[in-house]
Amino acid sequence: MATFRITIRVKPGSSQARVGGSYGDTGALLVSVHAQPVDGGANSAVIAAVASALGVHKADVEVAGGHTSRTKILAIETNDADSLRLRLEELLKL
Repeated sequence: MATFRITIRVKPGSSQARVGGSYGDTGALLVSVHAQPVDGGANSAVIAAVASALGVHKADVEVAGGHTSRTKILAIETNDADSLRLRLEELLKL
């Protein structure tokens, strides 16, 4: 099992959940969620949105850094590193 660490930029309070695009020149993956950043609600929504977009289980995605920041580090466990890498590249290009 491989662990990927990716940087994301969260946009809370969005009208709908969306994963895709790159934030500025940082290369962070953009993740928009409807939830507000109150009591970890946005973090839970981020995990669900990213897991769905990458085709992994929510239990395989964890916020590894930036729990209270819009810029976060996610740790993603996978058995298929090549497929996950390709999917991440596709999402960053959206």
